[in-house]
Amino acid sequence: MPIQGTVHKFGDHVDTDVIIPARYLGTTDPGELASHCMEDIDADFVKRVRPGDIIVAGRNFGCGSSREHAPIAIKAAGISVVIAATFARIFYRNALNIALPIVECSEAAESINAGDTVEVDLKGGVIRDLTTGQDFAFAPLVGAAQDLIQAGGLVELTRQRLAAR
Repeated sequence: MPIQGTVHKFGDHVDTDVIIPARYLGTTDPGELASHCMEDIDADFVKRVRPGDIIVAGRNFGCGSSREHAPIAIKAAGISVVIAATFARIFYRNALNIALPIVECSEAAESINAGDTVEVDLKGGVIRDLTTGQDFAFAPLVGAAQDLIQAGGLVELTRQRLAAR
């Protein structure tokens, strides 16, 4: 089933300190982290974001530290998928571990604008900008990555696999 939402657009090299500033790392509460998501780059982000919305960004999204707080804050804020030209590898892994869908597609990252309505078919590998009518192809998540997203994250996947034994 495709994911559909309104786009919040960011540029290149959005680091984890911008996604969730270090001053809030004393909590692991997803709701508290979400309330401060992106506040240093876009003070009104949490006021505008709605459940199901989508982040589109440039290159190296999630660079910086290895903190897993960053994808947790994004997901808890209501973001359903992050599309970027590229991701920092540790952010990529942390996002998959909490079942935050992430899509690498440089063409979509360049062409999609803030406020556009976008539909993402994770299994089919298609991003459709419903505002402009443009389609963008990407390599869908497969194997272990797809298993993590479908299960609801690493903890849930581990529970399922242990229960199946």
